[in-house]
Amino acid sequence: METKNPLWYPSNELMLNSNMMKFLKSVNNHFGLDLKNYSELYKWSVTNIEQFWSFLLSNSPIKLHKKYNQILMRKENTIQWAKWFDGATLNFAETLLSCENDNIAIISKTEEGSIRKITYKELKNLTAKVQYALKMSGVKKGDRVAGYIANIPEAVISMLATTSLGALWSSTSPDFGLKGVLDRFGQIKPKVLFAVDGYIYNGQVFSSKEIIEKIVESIPEIVKIVIIDIIQESDTFSGSKYTKWDDFVNNDNFELEYELTDFNYPVYIMYSSGTTGVPKCIVHGSGGTLLQHYKEIYLHTNLKPGDKIFFYTTCGWMMWNWLVSSLMISATVVLYDGSPAYPDFKILWDLIDEENVNVFGTSPKYLSACQKMKLKPIESHNLSSLQTILSTGAPLTKENFNWIYEQVKSDVQLSSISGGTDIISCFMLGNPLLPVYSEEIQCRGLGMKVEAFNENGEPVINQKGELVCTEPFPSMPVFFWNDETGEKYTSTYFDFYPGVWRHGDFIMITDRETVIVFGRSDATLNRSGIRFGTAEIYRVVEAIEEVKDSLVVGQKWKDDIRIILFVVLNEGYLLDENLKQKILYEIRTNLTPRHLPDRIIQIKDVPVTLNGKKVELAVTKILNGEEVTNRASLANPDALEQFINLKI
Repeated sequence: METKNPLWYPSNELMLNSNMMKFLKSVNNHFGLDLKNYSELYKWSVTNIEQFWSFLLSNSPIKLHKKYNQILMRKENTIQWAKWFDGATLNFAETLLSCENDNIAIISKTEEGSIRKITYKELKNLTAKVQYALKMSGVKKGDRVAGYIANIPEAVISMLATTSLGALWSSTSPDFGLKGVLDRFGQIKPKVLFAVDGYIYNGQVFSSKEIIEKIVESIPEIVKIVIIDIIQESDTFSGSKYTKWDDFVNNDNFELEYELTDFNYPVYIMYSSGTTGVPKCIVHGSGGTLLQHYKEIYLHTNLKPGDKIFFYTTCGWMMWNWLVSSLMISATVVLYDGSPAYPDFKILWDLIDEENVNVFGTSPKYLSACQKMKLKPIESHNLSSLQTILSTGAPLTKENFNWIYEQVKSDVQLSSISGGTDIISCFMLGNPLLPVYSEEIQCRGLGMKVEAFNENGEPVINQKGELVCTEPFPSMPVFFWNDETGEKYTSTYFDFYPGVWRHGDFIMITDRETVIVFGRSDATLNRSGIRFGTAEIYRVVEAIEEVKDSLVVGQKWKDDIRIILFVVLNEGYLLDENLKQKILYEIRTNLTPRHLPDRIIQIKDVPVTLNGKKVELAVTKILNGEEVTNRASLANPDALEQFINLKI
């Protein structure tokens, strides 16, 4: 592995006072060990997984009403269908609402500037009112409750009330189109729907009325629709099933009751991207979700009681679920609803200063956009409260790392994190005990035996391979909805390497135990037997001043593939021969000749999912003459039209 100097190194004070160091010392004291650093702690955690996860549980805020009989039940030679902490009972919402003081639980800001602050005591009272109203609507353990909802406090309150009853929560953001919503909620058939009457984004007002009415018409199992005013259209809804939020919570109940569930009982239903078919409904268990989130937020992110944590997300992305779990740490969750670039790209940096945010979560796309706008928050903002920047959704580029440390803050921990909806958590993430190296994720998560497998199914170091997990972990899905035989579940994760979780990412684990992600393995380019990830090319191409965005795919060509690079250019530029040569030069110089595209083509827009992820696979299918049957999961489905009948 090439020699690199760290961009950031934790101070002795930070390391000694970190939650991770305190946990390491607790492990040593409890088990009579002498683990000296994170590397040794990690190796112990994946070699002694039952000891690790049970010790973590006993030191977490998760309240068990009944102790478990067995830490881990598993079938021979496989991690599939592993069952954790059999016999234990808990309530998901109870853990998140364990703080009962007057500290601020939620700070909510919207694009138009409104700010709301809710204390933990108020949050609990509001949850009790919604719980009572849900009971009166007939919601009970095992029912589904859905949110077609903006990233506002009502989303958090509705989720807490739902899970307090042992019901299952599922949500999408209001920018989902009708088919996208029906593809998801139509499968799980919720009993109650919480919905915003509209939303505001980038200075524009969008009504949700027509879509909501069609959802209700299409899913007769919905018995109650609670309308939350955003654009003041709630009065326009008519029918006995509809009620306003204010009327729904207008009761005198302040006493929460917690329906106990098994440790592995379902709590959340998430969805696969659905770009090549109807989305899979991924069901996550209550105890495993809480335990994994506690580990990641408390230990790896080093969040402490009273800290303020923000992540730019919608309720249709798993990072919303992850963020809200910060409540169990007695931290303050900061929500933002609206465009991150309206009225300009300074809006989120302003939020850090205004609310003294300690942990700021974002994406490489946002950081790249700020960089191209030539923002210099280090000069325009204070940022004294900012300790950690989290980024996910795609790999961070070298330019992202450099911009953060040169133009944002020199003494900040930049933690790239990577996992997914499938596990509602991370495989690799940050660490307050470790340095930050450019383009690398600091470490693999505790208890996650992540390896890179080569084509022979062998673990490799300093070589690219498939991301696999060879030991079970508590946040694996408990099942897929409407998958009685488990066939979909098995084929999604366990068909490639029997008994081993294959995640679908292309990675390298370095000899310093950091991780580099090269993109999705189903979009990995394999030309003449040489495999490389699309993210490698994006890192280089999107650093070029003229390029706004890009997409690279492999098209079947004779007995091999040819690589097609599509570029979206910034305003005022055209893809002429000079620019093509510049792009080729940068790829050749920064990568290798085999990374060079066979064609470079200018397009207007890169097709992305509603969570902003590029859809290489859908474009690959089109270029190879296959049909893309499901476009409802795309934020910009019309962008696919550019590739149909394209003469290359």
